[in-house]
Amino acid sequence: MTFSVKRFMAIFQKDLKDLYRNMYVSSTALMPLVFAVIYGRMDNITIEMYVFVISISLALVGTFLQCAMIAEEKEKNTLRGLMLSPATLTEILSGKSAVTIVITVIVTGVCMFLMNFSFTGRGVLIAGVILSLIFFIALGTWMGLITRSVLEASVYVLPVMFIFGMGNMFMAFADQYTFLQVLEYTPGIQLEEIVKLEDAGAGFSQLWKPFAIIGAWVVASLALAAVTFKKRMMD
Repeated sequence: MTFSVKRFMAIFQKDLKDLYRNMYVSSTALMPLVFAVIYGRMDNITIEMYVFVISISLALVGTFLQCAMIAEEKEKNTLRGLMLSPATLTEILSGKSAVTIVITVIVTGVCMFLMNFSFTGRGVLIAGVILSLIFFIALGTWMGLITRSVLEASVYVLPVMFIFGMGNMFMAFADQYTFLQVLEYTPGIQLEEIVKLEDAGAGFSQLWKPFAIIGAWVVASLALAAVTFKKRMMD
């Protein structure tokens, strides 16, 4: 079955309208903006602060919006109908993900504008952010499939926010608490590494490792979301 743009746009428009009506879900976009306003007023903003706001935007907005939209459909018993419709798995997931991508990109862009940070000339960082965004959306898709309501989704997203969104902040305590060193392999920390390598003029021989780590997260999350989706369709 070929990809249908018409079915894709129908799913995209439906989710966009649902998100507009659900102020509880859409209001989560305010948290990254709050951090951006606070940091933006500082005199000396470090690169770690920029990456932290980017990470919290991807983790909170990207993951929670995706998770909440799918959980809401399950709560209203409309997701099963969508699964059994002529729409393919690719059309359903891409249509839902498109809304999350648009909102997350807008929020991240506004945050960076408030902090006077420009992505101009930072193609490597942009590539890392895009790859990380795919991971967070896939993670949100999986979480939405295993949760039963928007309220439950808001609870499930908390570990994601702390581990993946605020991992940069917790790394300061890694010397005191050894178990925190595992956060070094989270996408947020790898984005920080990418920025440092890019600023140092590093080549592919040094940049491949952080991209490979983020790529591994992407593959794992996509596989988990696809398997869970097909399982829910068969249940």
